Amino acid sequence: MSAVVAQSLHVFGLRSHVANNIFFFDEQIIIFPSGNHCVKYNVDQKWQKFIPGSDKSQGMLALSISPNRRYLAISETVQEKPVITIYELSSNPCRKRKVLSNFDFLVHKFISMAFSPDSKYLLTQTSPPESNLVYWLWEKQKVMAIVRTDTQNNPVYQVSFNPQDNTQVCVTGHGMFKLLRFAEGTLKQTNFQRGEPQNYLAHTWVADDKIVVGTDTGRLFLFESGDQRWETSIMIKEPTNGSKSLEVIQESESLIEFPPTSSPVPSYERVVGASSHSSLAMPQVFAIAAFSKGFVCSAGPGRVLLFEKLEDKDFYRESREIWIPVDPQSNDPSQSDKQDVLCMCFSPSEETLIASTSKNQLYSITMSLTEISKGEPAHFEYLMYPLHSAPITGLATCIRKPLIATCSLDRSVRLWNYESNTLELFKEYQEEAYTISLHPSGHFIVVGFADKLRLMNLLIDDIRSFKEYSVRGCRECSFSNGGHLFAAVNGNVIHIFTTTSLENISNLKGHTGKIRSIVWNADDSKLISCGTDGAVYEWNLSTGKRDTECVLKSCSYNCVTISPDAKIIFAVGSDQTIKEIADSSILREMSAFDVTYTTIAISHSGRMMFVGTSVGTIRAMKYPLPLQKEFNEYQAHAGPIIKMLLTFDDQFLLTAAEDGCLFTWRVFDKDGRGIKREREVGFAEEVLVTKTDMEEKAQIMLELKTRVEELKMENEYQLRLKDLNYSEKIKELTDKFIQEMESLKTKNQVLRTEKEKQDIFHRERMEDLLDKQSRELQDLECCNNQKLLLEYEKYQELQLKSQRMQEEYEKQLRDNDETKSQALEELTEFYEAKLQEKTTLLEEAQEDVRQQLREFEETKKQIEEDEDREIQDIKTKYEKKLRDEKESNLRLKGETGIMRKKFSSLQKEIEERANDIETLKAEQVKLQGVIKSLEKDIQSLKREIQERDETIQDKEKRIYDLKKKNQELEKFKFVLDYKIKELKKQIEPRENEIKVMKEQIQEVRNFLLYNDLWPQGVKIHFYNLTKQVRKVLLWRTLPHMETELECFHKQNTQLELNITELWQKLRATDQEMRREQQKERDLEALVRRFKTDLHNCVAYIQEPRLLKEKVRGLFVKYVQRADMVEIAGLNTDLQQEYARQREHLERNLATLKKKVVKEGELHRTDYVRIMQENVSLIKEINELRRELKFTRSQVYDLEAALKLSKKIRPQEVLDSVPSKDKLSIAPTVRLNEQEETGRIIEMQRLEIQRLRDQIQEQEQVPGFHTLAGTRLPSLSSEVDFGVQTK
Repeated sequence: MSAVVAQSLHVFGLRSHVANNIFFFDEQIIIFPSGNHCVKYNVDQKWQKFIPGSDKSQGMLALSISPNRRYLAISETVQEKPVITIYELSSNPCRKRKVLSNFDFLVHKFISMAFSPDSKYLLTQTSPPESNLVYWLWEKQKVMAIVRTDTQNNPVYQVSFNPQDNTQVCVTGHGMFKLLRFAEGTLKQTNFQRGEPQNYLAHTWVADDKIVVGTDTGRLFLFESGDQRWETSIMIKEPTNGSKSLEVIQESESLIEFPPTSSPVPSYERVVGASSHSSLAMPQVFAIAAFSKGFVCSAGPGRVLLFEKLEDKDFYRESREIWIPVDPQSNDPSQSDKQDVLCMCFSPSEETLIASTSKNQLYSITMSLTEISKGEPAHFEYLMYPLHSAPITGLATCIRKPLIATCSLDRSVRLWNYESNTLELFKEYQEEAYTISLHPSGHFIVVGFADKLRLMNLLIDDIRSFKEYSVRGCRECSFSNGGHLFAAVNGNVIHIFTTTSLENISNLKGHTGKIRSIVWNADDSKLISCGTDGAVYEWNLSTGKRDTECVLKSCSYNCVTISPDAKIIFAVGSDQTIKEIADSSILREMSAFDVTYTTIAISHSGRMMFVGTSVGTIRAMKYPLPLQKEFNEYQAHAGPIIKMLLTFDDQFLLTAAEDGCLFTWRVFDKDGRGIKREREVGFAEEVLVTKTDMEEKAQIMLELKTRVEELKMENEYQLRLKDLNYSEKIKELTDKFIQEMESLKTKNQVLRTEKEKQDIFHRERMEDLLDKQSRELQDLECCNNQKLLLEYEKYQELQLKSQRMQEEYEKQLRDNDETKSQALEELTEFYEAKLQEKTTLLEEAQEDVRQQLREFEETKKQIEEDEDREIQDIKTKYEKKLRDEKESNLRLKGETGIMRKKFSSLQKEIEERANDIETLKAEQVKLQGVIKSLEKDIQSLKREIQERDETIQDKEKRIYDLKKKNQELEKFKFVLDYKIKELKKQIEPRENEIKVMKEQIQEVRNFLLYNDLWPQGVKIHFYNLTKQVRKVLLWRTLPHMETELECFHKQNTQLELNITELWQKLRATDQEMRREQQKERDLEALVRRFKTDLHNCVAYIQEPRLLKEKVRGLFVKYVQRADMVEIAGLNTDLQQEYARQREHLERNLATLKKKVVKEGELHRTDYVRIMQENVSLIKEINELRRELKFTRSQVYDLEAALKLSKKIRPQEVLDSVPSKDKLSIAPTVRLNEQEETGRIIEMQRLEIQRLRDQIQEQEQVPGFHTLAGTRLPSLSSEVDFGVQTK
């Protein structure tokens, strides 16, 4: 055998559907089934001891404990055969006392058991279709009696012994309540059911022959000797405080005291299935338990009723309720307490009540607490901790903390501590959880839910999600050994995520079937996966490709693991073998010996291997694997093992299965080689706490401290007040007591003196009475002696007299005997003679009777013949009458049939006419409604056509105006182009003149400087003279430029008007758009409200009446009255005409819209081009302004210089200049003449006036607008200023 040993340490779970699944062994120890074990659990010291099930057991069905608490009977199914095992609980460990396995009768399984009061006999009930009740003398394995309790395949829920009588038993089931008595080797029924049969779910015995029974309709019955004595019904009612409470009604007669006992639970699935047709308002009584003051019974989901006996009366009433508490960690706290209580039991001292529920939970309550909270509902507490109520689907552990993480189909995630055997954290969610993995640090978990994959923090008192991935239905996930990565399976794809950036870094694709298991190697460089496609792949995470692969399509793999050195892969699957895989090939296979391996785990030391099977057992074996059957097999679970793990230090083995139980095992090697791994550091005690939680707790602590201080001060003040009051009261009481004591002392002294006087008086009186009594006694003795002598003499005389009388009486008796015998003889002779006479008379009378009978028979015969003839005559007469009547009746029937047909046809015609009238009226009403609605539609269509005609006319006018504006703008564009060309032509010669003048000035300068003939003032004179020439040339262009500026200004004003008009139109369209948007929002809100109301209506889909009312309400709420008229039979010609007109108008409108859009685009491009040209012209004008300003300053300097040069030597200057220079200077001198200047100015003013007139004409053109909003400054003022200076 293998040297690897596993010892079960602790289990987290309960199998609540085992009949009679919980009871007390003593005051501290309870026994309940978990997995394939019975667990002895010490409530105070928290330790567990295990009673394992039989080898190859398929699960426990029922339990029973003997009244003396020495024996435990377990009903199991072993290899499809029923077995009853009886254990002796007093031994440690518990040993098997007897095994009942060979039966002479047909049996499928035993569903209920009970020990007799003296524990010598065992009562067992088999399941249908046999339904045999077997009475055992179990120590000798002898069947004392057997009887079939039911012949209609109805389920039987409970059997029990009378606590005071070994021979009386009770059986309850569906439609069955039987009391049987064992006598002369048979079980005979002693009661007969009366009334309607009920579905009796549970019962318990009362003193002597009384028994209380509960049904699936919330009714309780008391039977005495099989006859019903009392009945009560439990009804669910809505109390005033908002929570459901139960009230007991309809009581009759009294109950008697109940002895303490436990009540087994019937098969929950069968009861729910059998009672599915019953009323939902009736609570089902699954369990009843009795105690000295009364009894408790389950009364619907989450509630237990306590009945107590009244002191002054002889019956029981409900005293209070006990509720299962609401679980705040549940996803739906309002439903967390909706659990059916299946079994209840009192402790031997009746101090504690424990209960098991349909959700595999254990609750307890101290009965003294219920007495304290009398009149108010009491609440259960968890006996240990909340347990899983559905199969466990995920299991994980970590390195830094002694934690186990599990998830289950009950939508919960739980964290257990395998050192303290406690529940650290748990939380329920909306979706089912399929897989879980715990980070090596113990601070994070990743859970695969049905809708998403969630990464969550483990806080000090909560499990909080901080990242979600859209991986639906993830069945496998696992953190790497280093914790920096985690893998999640999505069907046949493995997603790799990093825990630092929380991103998906790789996707491993290759499996063709669902992936069932993944495992990391020691250094996290590789990942091994297996699936239902028979493939085992080894993935290289650096490249994302497969390093090795092994495919065996005939095998569907369940689990895979890898050796610590990462060289060998171990896989188990549906082919009932363990495979060693290395380098893409199977090295060897080890048979599983007719079971399927579901999971496999190998120790970190590489010396131990554990596998889980489909029958719930675990096998421990050494590595390398043996070829023979060398392993230790242990009973563990009552279903296939789903997950199996070893802790990091190889000390504990963890297993989870479909039965919802979690086992922890201590594992070791008998050889002790390299198994134990010493931890260098202890487990971490750090926990995660959010900042907000800390701040909230700190705030709460501060508030509590302040509250404590306030309470201290208040209590001290109250204590001082009370001390003062008490001191005053004590003082008053002491004074009062002192006064009373003084008065009592005086009274006591008076009473003592009186007592002494009375004593003296009584002593004297007693002496007198004693003397008197002695004298009277002597007198009485003398008198009595004399009377006795006289009486004795009388007695002697009477005795002699009685003797004489006796002798006389004896003589008289003898004489009487002789006379009596003589008289008797005489009488006998006389009566015998008389009897002879009577017999002769009797014979004669009999002969007469026979003669009379013969005569009677003869007359009777003649009378009968006469009567037969008369009857025959009457019969023929009446038959003839009957035929006549039948013929007349048939004739009348035919006539009546014809009349009836006529009547019915006329009635049908009348009804049809009435129906036709009604239909015609309804059609008339409908047609009137249709006509009204059509008239309204015609009016609305006419209005719409009129409005559309108006809008079309407006649009056409607008299009015409826009066309005219477009033409005018084109004309204006042509004019502007022409003006720009003219201006350019005018600017070019002036630039040439400026250039020539600059050259002349430069030559004069050079000449003067070269000859050095004139002083600096003369140079300035010639220089200024040249500037003056330029200024005069500029003055000639100023009027023309001013007119252009005026024109541009008018254009700007017109453009401003156009912009304001467009803005007004834009605002109007914006307002219309907002109105439409508001309408759209209103319609969307209406649709949303309608959807919400419709969704609320869908909730009543199972209730037609409510659904009809809700739909009618929707119709009234959302359908307008005008919509209620059914529109039918529209005029087709009118519809066609309306459709044709509408189509024509829409087509015209579409073409007009296209034209407007196209022309708008053209105008927009023209506007942009004109705007650009205006901008360039404005820039040129600004440059000319700057030059004009500069020129003005030079003109001013020139005038000053001319005045100065005239004063100096004008003639010398003229002579010194060469002839060429004279020719060029001469015209400039003429420009300074005032007359010529005035003429030039007048010409410029005329030009300006002409340009202004032209601008006014162009402003009258529609559609022309100015481009800028600012008015350009006029040049006329500057010209006037120049003239004034000249």
